[in-house]
Amino acid sequence: MKILVLNSGSSTIKYKLFDNLQEIISGTVEDVTNFNIEDICDFETLDAVGHRVVHGGEKFNKAALVTNTVIEDIRDLIPLAPLHNPLNLKYIEEIQFKYPNLPQVVVFDTAFHQTIDKTHFTYPIPLEYYKQNHIRRYGFHGTSVEYITKEFAKQKQKDIYEVNIIVLHLGNGASATLVKDGKSFDTSMGFTPLEGLMMGTRCGDIDPSIVTYLEDTNNLSSNEVIEILNKKSGLKGICGISDMREVLQQKDTLAFDMFCLRIQKYIGSYLIQVKKLDAIIFTGGIGENCAEVRTKVCENIDENIEILVMPTNEELEIASQTYDILNMLQL
Repeated sequence: MKILVLNSGSSTIKYKLFDNLQEIISGTVEDVTNFNIEDICDFETLDAVGHRVVHGGEKFNKAALVTNTVIEDIRDLIPLAPLHNPLNLKYIEEIQFKYPNLPQVVVFDTAFHQTIDKTHFTYPIPLEYYKQNHIRRYGFHGTSVEYITKEFAKQKQKDIYEVNIIVLHLGNGASATLVKDGKSFDTSMGFTPLEGLMMGTRCGDIDPSIVTYLEDTNNLSSNEVIEILNKKSGLKGICGISDMREVLQQKDTLAFDMFCLRIQKYIGSYLIQVKKLDAIIFTGGIGENCAEVRTKVCENIDENIEILVMPTNEELEIASQTYDILNMLQL
């Protein structure tokens, strides 16, 4: 079974072609403005296409076969992910138009976190805003966390519902997730990916009154402040660069220590929520490749907790979920 996986960001696309879940080819498209999707492979040879879609809101707690209803549901969620969902939809609809009989499956970044309960996903603002505007914690990086959870269970020969781990997905975007009994129990990213850990260019957790204070004192619009918090903050805001490798080369201890401290704070809050933790798992570009961050973050961790580095593979997880849906359709 040949499955093409499209992992669309806001301006780039990573793709992988799988044959019976074995990777055949992969690549990245850096400029999507003049990109022809049929340059990737021969679509006539495919059995299905799997898509990463950033935001599934509360409508999707698992992968879904693309239908016209699913497309409209994704479109309705564009206000919650204005940079990502439109590009996801662009390629879903293009493929549907050109190859109407080719099955497509959407895998949502938020879906794995739909097991988080109301205590964890509800913000302490008037409840009417959750009911009317769906303002709540959604969490992101869910596809990566789900892959790591399954892979950990496989490697340790454990039932997935016995897995208790903290997954630190650390890259330019960064998140921490507590997986309890094999399910997402708490996570750092919130209504948008801006909340949580300090990241490459995102601020993470800050006092919300800073937004209006910056508007008033610097004559900035709300959109300008959000732009600052998303693209000019985090590591870049503290030391002028967003790449952790360059931060280490410059020996900027303030940026480095702040980055690690905020991860430690989340680990501490998660440890008190679970009786026994199996492991803390680092993944993502920084998590997998930066020993200095891992050492600093774990300097006070109990020796009984295993510290692991595990490469993530979002595309393989998307392909696996697509494969499972296709098999169900054939039953």
